[in-house]
Amino acid sequence: MAQRTTIAPDAVHHPVFARFYARYSEAVDLRAGISAHRAELLTGLSGRVIEVGAGNGLNFAHYPAAVCEVVALEPERTLRQLAVRAALRAEVPVDVVPGAAEALPVKSEAFDAAVASLVLCSVRDLPRALAELRRVLRPGGELRFFEHGRADGRVLAAVQRGLDRTVWPRLFGGCHTARDPLGAIEEAGFELVGYRRLRVPEKGFAAPCAPCVLGVARRPAPGPAER
Repeated sequence: MAQRTTIAPDAVHHPVFARFYARYSEAVDLRAGISAHRAELLTGLSGRVIEVGAGNGLNFAHYPAAVCEVVALEPERTLRQLAVRAALRAEVPVDVVPGAAEALPVKSEAFDAAVASLVLCSVRDLPRALAELRRVLRPGGELRFFEHGRADGRVLAAVQRGLDRTVWPRLFGGCHTARDPLGAIEEAGFELVGYRRLRVPEKGFAAPCAPCVLGVARRPAPGPAER
């Protein structure tokens, strides 16, 4: 693989949040329906896949057998160690490596699909991260995304903006609640194939991170002038 990394592998270091997330994510995966969303996100994938911000590896159990390899990047050391253990239990080959979404240490056009799952909220440079995902996908390759983002309602959206300017990123590992993943994906040059908005969890208190979107985008095939 061609080394392109300009960000130190452990530049993302949130040990307290990582320990909290490892326990919290497993506890709510089934209770909040997130496990079913992960399965929907990955259904139908095949070939080589790159996953950014793999966390503690909760997606790994949902990859279909047609996937021949998953390269899973996780920059946070504590979560990466947990992801390595999850990879050993996966039914498809998963290689967990250090690295940040903004500087993927892989060759261009090397993957059939990319997965961004609850990670675009916390990358430091969202346009750069999406540009990198576009770079490593083959033309026509899919970006599967499951992200939380900006609320439609004015009140919750205002709350999100306030939290993003103050305590939320500090408490939750750099997470931002008011980003617009759909808009950012389109601005990065992807074509939206389809998506649906959802609320996680579906019922109960609407937390600032409750509004979510799950869908598929595609790196366009080059036009005649680009070939």
